[in-house]
Amino acid sequence: MDIAYIPSPSTGVIHLGPIPLRGYAFCIIIGVFVAVWLGNKRWIARGGKPGTVADIAVWAVPFGLVGGRLYHVITDYQLYFGEGRNWVDAFKIWEGGLGIWGAIALGAVGAWIGCRLRGIPLPAWADALAPGIALAQACGRWGNWFNQELYGRATDLPWAVEISAGPNRDAGTYHPTFLYESLWCIGVAVLVIWADRRFKLGHGRAFALYVAAYCVGRGWIEYMRVDEAHHILGLRLNVWTSIVVFVLAVVYLVLSAKLRPGREEVVEPDRPADAKDADAKDADAKDADPKDAKADEPKADAEAGAAAAEPEDAPKADLSKAEPAGAEAPGAEKH
Repeated sequence: MDIAYIPSPSTGVIHLGPIPLRGYAFCIIIGVFVAVWLGNKRWIARGGKPGTVADIAVWAVPFGLVGGRLYHVITDYQLYFGEGRNWVDAFKIWEGGLGIWGAIALGAVGAWIGCRLRGIPLPAWADALAPGIALAQACGRWGNWFNQELYGRATDLPWAVEISAGPNRDAGTYHPTFLYESLWCIGVAVLVIWADRRFKLGHGRAFALYVAAYCVGRGWIEYMRVDEAHHILGLRLNVWTSIVVFVLAVVYLVLSAKLRPGREEVVEPDRPADAKDADAKDADAKDADPKDAKADEPKADAEAGAAAAEPEDAPKADLSKAEPAGAEAPGAEKH
């Protein structure tokens, strides 16, 4: 009996002439744009300047990509340095393999550098970007669909994903764990936005909430996966990572709320260049007043001259008492 399932793409790349367009890369790029767009809106709403989120993302994104790849290569080293493997494949990021833990950790280093250059607090920037990062992950997980990777156990559920035969995988229908994580990340983004509006989270607590909520979902989704992974005490490495990071995020939430309650009043102070521009505008405004005053000076001088030409108590001519023509005024000097 035929069952319903989610078909997988026959290929993860489309060639536009000599240029390969890879679905995995497109999903990551779309995720970055979504994160920056939403982060910018939230940053402006908190009193920041437009464009700041994108400026800092220029630092954070490359660091994050390197960190994500390093984490994957280190934790799955046997795929690149094992017997019969080619270590050059470690640089083929388009074939998949980015660890979110490394991406966030090293991406935070890049963001810290960018924030230092702009003179703004990293926790405030992270709070603004937190739900956007979750949505970026939701978009990025569909790259795994293009590559037919990161699926779960075999199942005949209507939403199972079809996987074709390939290296280290058997054809069949499996739990679409990439889809589960994508939907979970959307829920995390909604949760962070709601909690931030409801409780006015600040000083990195919105970001910590995102981390904690993501770890909860990653833990049970990771448990369903069947791809090769290292195990510690019977649990996959990423399950342990989720537990440890979840505890750290919750501890930060509690301590931060006690030590630094409330939210930052100023998230982006004026930079020296901005202050100079403001001073220049003020100086121009002040210079405009004397110019206006000088423009009015000729008119005022003319009015003052006219007033001075006429004696203050000059007698008014009385036509009714005018002397007959030819009569001399009393005391007039004769010539």
